[in-house]
Amino acid sequence: MQITRHIIRNQEFCLSSERSVYWQKEKTLIASDMHFGKTGHFRKAGIAVPQSVYKEDLQRLFNLITFFKAERLLIVGDLFHSKANLELEWFRRWRQDHKHLRVDLVQGNHDILDASWYKQSGIEVTKGSLHIDQFCFQHDPAECIVGDQLHEDPYLFTGHIHPGVVVSGLGKQSLRFPCFFFGHNHCILPAFSRFTGAVSVNPKEAEAVYAIVNHSIIRV
Repeated sequence: MQITRHIIRNQEFCLSSERSVYWQKEKTLIASDMHFGKTGHFRKAGIAVPQSVYKEDLQRLFNLITFFKAERLLIVGDLFHSKANLELEWFRRWRQDHKHLRVDLVQGNHDILDASWYKQSGIEVTKGSLHIDQFCFQHDPAECIVGDQLHEDPYLFTGHIHPGVVVSGLGKQSLRFPCFFFGHNHCILPAFSRFTGAVSVNPKEAEAVYAIVNHSIIRV
């Protein structure tokens, strides 16, 4: 795992090649678009997606919390993919083993479970946006737009679109990789789940994009 530090408004955030951000000041691990239960959803539809995909994502989450000694997990939408299935029950058991960890979820479009499920799992759900200090967390960046501009203040962390960037190699070869996107007034987080696609973003001057290539972070 590689860590790259990025400063926003004089506060340090640690970008991880495991598709998450650690906020030093708040001792908070930030991630988006985990889509837990998605592999089970596909298997119900007759598509043979191995359960190991989900287990690896859950293990990565545990490793990150342990590595950073995080006291809080903040998910910027789409913690779960759809309705309850066996994989979500595994998550609830995992949650029982980590009761010390505060878990906040900014509700995304896929977070459609009954409110009682989140409550029983020790997950605090916020609809719309969650404000902490000089930062705001909201799942869909489109919902933050006023006119044709994003809010200037506070600084926004969003997800939803699963950002990616195309990196060109020798000749005409090119590949798309998930990425962190940092604009002047907002960040778009990569999808935490590896079982997702990516939509290309086109950075402008003074915007920062960090591609996640295998276990490395490359600024492009």
